[in-house]
Amino acid sequence: MPFHPARLFLLSLFLGLLMGPLAGCNRGDGASGVSGPVQPQPPAPAVGSLVVTIDNLPPGTAAMVRISGPDGFARALGGTQTVTGLQPGTYAITARPVTAAGQTWIPSTASQQVRVGAGDAARATVAYAVNNAALALVRVATGLTEPVYLGAPAGDARQFIVERAGRILVMQDGVLQAQPFLDIRALIDPIVDGLMSIAFDPGFAANGHFYVYRTDLNRDIVLELYTVPCHCDVADPASVLTLLRIPHADALIHYGGQLAFGPDGYLYVATGDGGVANDAPGNAHNLGSLLGKLLRLDVGAASVIEPYGIPPSNPYLGQPGRRPEIWASGLRNPWRFSFDTAAAAGASLYIGDVGQVTVEEIDLVPASQGGLNYGWNRMEGNTCYLAQDCDRSGLTLPVVEYVHTGAADSPCAVTGGYVYRGTAIPKLAGHYFYSDYCAGFLRSFYAYGTEVYAQREWSVPRLGLVTSFGQDGKGELYMVTLTGDVWKIARATP
Repeated sequence: MPFHPARLFLLSLFLGLLMGPLAGCNRGDGASGVSGPVQPQPPAPAVGSLVVTIDNLPPGTAAMVRISGPDGFARALGGTQTVTGLQPGTYAITARPVTAAGQTWIPSTASQQVRVGAGDAARATVAYAVNNAALALVRVATGLTEPVYLGAPAGDARQFIVERAGRILVMQDGVLQAQPFLDIRALIDPIVDGLMSIAFDPGFAANGHFYVYRTDLNRDIVLELYTVPCHCDVADPASVLTLLRIPHADALIHYGGQLAFGPDGYLYVATGDGGVANDAPGNAHNLGSLLGKLLRLDVGAASVIEPYGIPPSNPYLGQPGRRPEIWASGLRNPWRFSFDTAAAAGASLYIGDVGQVTVEEIDLVPASQGGLNYGWNRMEGNTCYLAQDCDRSGLTLPVVEYVHTGAADSPCAVTGGYVYRGTAIPKLAGHYFYSDYCAGFLRSFYAYGTEVYAQREWSVPRLGLVTSFGQDGKGELYMVTLTGDVWKIARATP
């Protein structure tokens, strides 16, 4: 007779109870057959921690350290601290200078990055110190003919010295080479500024391209590209490609004079206002004129047909009546400018702009910030020019200025320099150096963003007619004088 479903269920239940103990017996393979409950594994830690050690500040002095990281994390630290509960990722640690006991304490590492992993205890150290280095000026070249600039490609062991009359000389291991790197004296009117600076293409090691800024026989500004045909010390004068010519008919001064590649790979060119007293034509403010400006050009594909391109982020691109080459305006005679790509608060641009009557100025802005107006001729430094009051709205004013004194060794024209990024004098890291053509002092300051700290004048002999600073391929700095000498900034020996 067929099984009733209820009876079938009871039979299955009885057999299950009967076989249960047997299932726990040895299966004959050494295993008991018992499977205990699966123990859950503890979850891997999802967060980590970061120990930030802050050293060398005076007791009771709070540091100015900031941590930022994933998901908008930000934390300010005043002293050594362990920060817990951090999401895995990369954290930036930036440190500002601190003023205490009448001294400025500079972080040895103003910016660093630390990777924090899940379950990790990452570590970082911020060490502060007072810059008590002693400096000396060591003459490394003499007998030059009106040198006005020194430069070098990154990592190159040579120094390239520019003479105003139109020669570029090579110095290697302290020895000037007999044959000029480039000689274009026949192309230059010696009455005006002449050959003013050189800039090496970021790809110089591969393409041999370099650029010069000069005046021509018509006394106009000329920007040119040359090529070194091999890895040697002589360029090919016939390789010249003229990129830009700017008429400069009104006066024989205020040519600007600097060109340099920015951190974005574009070529920046500084022009003077044309030289007429007080900039009466209004060139510096006129966005239809290339005078009194900082220009920004794309020379990566320079050719006869298209000598340069306009970077798409140039501020006046596509605006009628405004020159698309312009990056910044309101400059009088920006003889020397430079970039610092290792700044803690981001790449920075420093401009030494020569004043008219009383004030010399240094401008400092983020390198990425275009479309700025530096004020001339409405302002001279932070002072209204030829007026008791003026409209400062929309102007970018200097972070450092100094005045003419009327004394025999009075300042007369600022000579902008560089931020020290060499290795020979670590305590100088991050300090910007500048001088004055007439006064010949050596001064410096340290900047975090546009905040200026630790201004000082160094106890070294004052030089005469300082035309430029120079930076070699290792980041060491030099001073160049029109009298024919090149001096290296070095650590003073006891």
